[in-house]
Formats: sequence, C-alpha cells, structure tokens
Amino acid sequence: MTTTAIHPRPESRISSRQLGSRIGYGVLYGVLGLTAVLQVLPIIWLLLFSLKNNQEIFNLSPFALPKQLHWSNYATVWSQGNIGRYFLNSIWITTVSVVLTILFANFVTFAMTRMQWKLHKAALGLFMIALMIPVHSTLIPLFSMFQKVHLTDSQWSIVLSYMAFNLPLTIMILIGFYYSLPREVEEAAIMDGCSVNRMFFRIILPMTVSVSVTAAIINMIYNWNEFIFVNTFLSSEGKKTLTVGIQNFVGQYTTNWGAIGATLMISILPILVIFFLLSNRIVEGIAAGSVKG
Repeated sequence: MTTTAIHPRPESRISSRQLGSRIGYGVLYGVLGLTAVLQVLPIIWLLLFSLKNNQEIFNLSPFALPKQLHWSNYATVWSQGNIGRYFLNSIWITTVSVVLTILFANFVTFAMTRMQWKLHKAALGLFMIALMIPVHSTLIPLFSMFQKVHLTDSQWSIVLSYMAFNLPLTIMILIGFYYSLPREVEEAAIMDGCSVNRMFFRIILPMTVSVSVTAAIINMIYNWNEFIFVNTFLSSEGKKTLTVGIQNFVGQYTTNWGAIGATLMISILPILVIFFLLSNRIVEGIAAGSVKG
C-alpha cells in the first residue's frame, strides 16, 4: 500500500507569508507609535508647566491640568522679561551663523573633493580632528582672543564661535554628497568657458540644496539652543539670546517657574515649525550625503 505526501498549496504559503508580513509591520508601527508618544510627552508637559503658577507646579502631578490656565505667564514674558528682544537676537545670530557656516562649508568641501592639491587630505584631517575638541576647553582661549580684537560683548563673537564649531560637522555631512557628484558636469561647464567661481555658484551649489538644508537645520538647532558662549562672551542684556534670557525669571529669593516654562515654550516653537516644514528635506539630505561614488 503506497502513501502519497501531501504538500501545502502555494496559496497557503503566500497567505502565511502575508500574515507574517502584516504582523511584522504591525509590531513595527506599534513601536514607532509608542516612540512618537514618548517624544511628544515632554512637549505636552512643558505646555502644561507653562500654564501653571508656582503652587500648582509643585503641588499637582506633572501632567495634571491646572485649575485655571495662566496665559498671563506668556504676557509676563513679553512685557516684563524682554523676551521679544532676546527672540530677535536669537533669530539674527542663528540666521547669520547658519548661512555663513553652510557657505564656507561648501567652499571647503568643494576645494577638498573637486580640486587636486597636495595637502587636501591633511586639511580634511584637521577639520575632522576639530570634532573631538570639547567646547568648554576653548572658552578661556576664545575669550582672551576676542578681548585682543575688541569683540567681547559683540554678537559677532557668537557668530564666529558657532561657525568654528559647526564647520567640521557640516563638512562631514556635505563631503559624501560631493564625492557622488558626476565630474562630467564640471568638465562640460569648463569646456563651455565657465570659470571655477561661476561653476561653483551656478552649477555645484544649486545641486547641493537638499543636503545643505539638512546641514542647515542641524546647525540651526545647535545655535538656537546654545547657552555657554552667549553667557560667557555677552554681558549687555540687549544683546543676549533666549536661552540666557530665561535667567531673568530666576531671583535670589523667588523664581517664576511658570514664566520660565512659557519662555521655553516660545523658544522651541520656531524649531518645531521649521522641522515639520522641512522634514522631507532632512531625509533626502541624509540619504544623499550617505552615498559615495
């Protein structure tokens, strides 16, 4: 008596694979959703924090709603804390620093990847070494240097410091994209009589928009939230930024915690808005900068 083996039908195999794929995607989306909730919780906590008075902050649970929404904290920030001036200073310093950093980083990266000269590898190594220099170890040398050139209590000292510390990281982001650019484009431009300067500004720089936007957002987040340089190099109240202006609500005997929360909430709004508007550019830039050859 012979027996025949029973093999599963192809349809059942496909359905089992589909079921496994759906379960895998379900677990993935569940983990991503949980991660998103955990990322949003601090923002919700900060919003509730900014709408409470000192008694409610210390007596209620962190995510408890206040008995009355204290929107007056935001009014106090703008009327008494000079936050409007600090906000404009932050915008000015961040914008100028980011634009100059991206421009000079493109100059350096173009010179190191598209031009042939003897010490280009050594120069690139120096920029990469700069990534390992701690910020705090440079405060005294920078302060001494700015004193000699009369840049203490000048916002340009902050701009120069941001540029110096952001250039290595920005170059590292740009360099992979520059290596992937086809040289045929440059050769065609030169054959048509285009100079190197014109080729850079009219052809190369527009091609790097996506990765430059990514680098600009990373620079902007660092510059906007930076505290130690502003607190060290600037002494005039009218020249300080939002991160240092928060100290105005910290007194010797009392501290207006609600106003501090309102200031922090105001300070993160521009970053959140720009990030949401340019989130697709960030992904494109990271993907473009990771390709070489």
